[in-house]
Amino acid sequence: MSIAAYLREIGRGHQGSRPLLTEQAHDLMGQLLDGGLTDLEVGAFAIGMRIKGETEAELIGFLDALHERLMPVASDHPSVVIASYNGARRLPNLVPLLACLLARRGVRVLVHGPMQEPGRVTTAAIFEAMNLAPATALSSIGNTWSAGRPAFVPVELLSPALARLLQVRRTIGLRNSGHTMAKMMLPVKGSPALRLMSHTHPEFGQLMASYAERSGAHMMLLRGTEGEAVADARRQPRLSTWLHGSARPEFGAVATEGSLPPLPDLPQDISASATAAYIHRLLDDETAVPPPIARQVRLLCDAVAELGRSIDGTAPGS
Repeated sequence: MSIAAYLREIGRGHQGSRPLLTEQAHDLMGQLLDGGLTDLEVGAFAIGMRIKGETEAELIGFLDALHERLMPVASDHPSVVIASYNGARRLPNLVPLLACLLARRGVRVLVHGPMQEPGRVTTAAIFEAMNLAPATALSSIGNTWSAGRPAFVPVELLSPALARLLQVRRTIGLRNSGHTMAKMMLPVKGSPALRLMSHTHPEFGQLMASYAERSGAHMMLLRGTEGEAVADARRQPRLSTWLHGSARPEFGAVATEGSLPPLPDLPQDISASATAAYIHRLLDDETAVPPPIARQVRLLCDAVAELGRSIDGTAPGS
């Protein structure tokens, strides 16, 4: 089907547009990722979908097309996959802390995202300030895991086509479906991977929860800290976890209500170097890890252990 026909369906505004079937979404995204669309057509798609919003069926089609073209990361043990595409503007970006704490407890951690994001402090920049270099080849990730370190993979290594779609934001000034796909993609093959996902709007959280159940995903979902999937250091967020598509409340947490308490130890300087120094102090036990992040680490470790038992056929209900 031609891109023009798809644009007529999705480009009629919030009220007049019609959702695509999963097969149509798969075909459309396949054409886009294969470079079959002009810049004008890609821009029309990005704006049309931004106004309309993705449905669950469309997201499944988009992700299927992406996964068919993704450069996979092989793993023979369960892992945690963290999508990090927002960066920090007001609070320190503590995704690297979460990743290092998990790796310290023996969990394989794969973080993926952009190397740079204008006006934001990226996870990649903080990792580099911590002397944890990003992967330059997917074949090196196994060595990083063997050394007990989290691996950061630039999105360009996993999917150059998706990276190009993400760059459209810098031209039109709006996020697009590529950002949703990046948050939800599963780059690890060979063993179960628990995807750590964040949302900022409740309706998107509901959409992701429905996706987890329908697709049989392993996933932890929370309201993001500035869009990043790490618990807010100041207050416990709600954590919802699914394994094999089934809700697992024992690996989740209830949100703490009320106003945000102050946290004097949280640095005011959110630069990559200052954040890296703060994380090193936490890892060296000079400062206590914020309780919400410590709890997120424990729950993720427990969920990954459950996935490991399910591989061995010893998990209840597996």
